[in-house]
Amino acid sequence: MQVIHEGPELWGHDRPDLGGPDPGPAFGRLFDVHAAPLRRYLARRVGTEPANDLVAETFLVALRRRESYRPELGTARSWLYGIATNLLRHHVRSELRGLQATARLARSGETSQAGHDGRVAEQVDAQVRAAQLAGALARLNPADRDTLLLVSWAGLEPAEVAEALGIPPGTVRSRLHRIRRWLRTNAPAPEEVQDLA
Repeated sequence: MQVIHEGPELWGHDRPDLGGPDPGPAFGRLFDVHAAPLRRYLARRVGTEPANDLVAETFLVALRRRESYRPELGTARSWLYGIATNLLRHHVRSELRGLQATARLARSGETSQAGHDGRVAEQVDAQVRAAQLAGALARLNPADRDTLLLVSWAGLEPAEVAEALGIPPGTVRSRLHRIRRWLRTNAPAPEEVQDLA
């Protein structure tokens, strides 16, 4: 009887074995592959500086909890986004305050006074639309906002979102359907909804 070894070489590069005595090389590869996209996603959620801190904290938590990672249950990418999302939840109150303030600015009609150039006018218009969309995002519950932004801003597939959030894939699909329907009714313009959905 032949024993089949199911080790990291069979899991692929995104399902590494992190339990060895020297996790440095594996975490170095994970950082090289996932830090920049994770930073971009987090920066869209909370800004550049907090995103840098959250990326660093994500990898520190992952290193400390490396024994809990099970390659057979999901990819390292979804595991890292799950850790980042949990850390991000601690920042939700700040995020909500920022989205609500941006939405208030849009409602008050305040725009920056910037010259007569057509590009500047387009930029101001885009800022107003983004502010209106921020108001719609602020009204989503945190679980729906996390689901939507993991798909639209982080580029995760629904199955990866399910792994990251620890929920069934069917729940992700039903949330996305419900969120898209809600955004069509409550978001400012169809093109922003399409960007998010």
